[in-house]
Amino acid sequence: MSRFSHFLAVDWSGAKGPRQKGIALAVALAEGGAPVLVTPPDPKGWARSEVLALLLDLPGATLVGLDLGLSLPFHDAGAFFPGWDASPSDARGLWALIDALCAADPHLEAGGFVTHPEASRYFRHGAGATGDRFLLPGAATREGRFRIAEAAQRSQGVRPVSNFNLVGAAQVGKSSLTGMRMLRRLAGRVPVWPVDPLPEAGSVVTEIYTSMAARLGGVTGAATKLRTYEALNDALDRLGSPPVAGSGTIGDHASDALLTAAWLRRVHGNRDLWHPPSLTPDVARTEGWTFGAL
Repeated sequence: MSRFSHFLAVDWSGAKGPRQKGIALAVALAEGGAPVLVTPPDPKGWARSEVLALLLDLPGATLVGLDLGLSLPFHDAGAFFPGWDASPSDARGLWALIDALCAADPHLEAGGFVTHPEASRYFRHGAGATGDRFLLPGAATREGRFRIAEAAQRSQGVRPVSNFNLVGAAQVGKSSLTGMRMLRRLAGRVPVWPVDPLPEAGSVVTEIYTSMAARLGGVTGAATKLRTYEALNDALDRLGSPPVAGSGTIGDHASDALLTAAWLRRVHGNRDLWHPPSLTPDVARTEGWTFGAL
């Protein structure tokens, strides 16, 4: 795994609008040094299309970590959307379905999917508006459905939120769905592990969960956000990274990206992270995986 020259972390956003303050990118170089934020082309923030363009023109051999879900739960119910004839059989089919139903949505948004008469029934939309299939028979908890990778995350001390949840500050459903529209556009251009096999050379995109990086950086407790440069640099030090310049407050999107870029550089050579016990070929093609989950 030492063949990678760059480690790029992308803190993603599913919010509406052409530009997103909630998207942050940071890169760490294999040769060392502090991670660095990538400046967006516009002061108002990144457009999702600009992140896509960057991923299609990566420098060297870059390991990319996207903070979003590559797919939806499948194995808990034997389907992404049990009872819906259009339910795809694998992750690439899921990306295609979402993209097709969102064709009229600008900026890689996902409103056309979450409001679709059939698809919307599987998502939690809010108090009094929860989809009637958000809690399928046999769901492990009232938090909704989870992927096998998310069960592995829980065993490592973090609490992921179901990708079928569209409610609250911690929800990841909208960001994951918009991210899947982007992933479809990477097909044949940049491998997405583990939906695609890990290539022997060149760049690869993976899913990350920034809370896992924070844990290795020594962050404990329920809250894993780092909101000061001092806290961020303490965590970077634990990851063997030089500090970033600055003092006082820092936005948590920026700190997530900076910490996770350093974390990718630190852990990418751990062979076990590329071969977790529960990652079967069937899980890889349907649900994908979160890099770092074991």
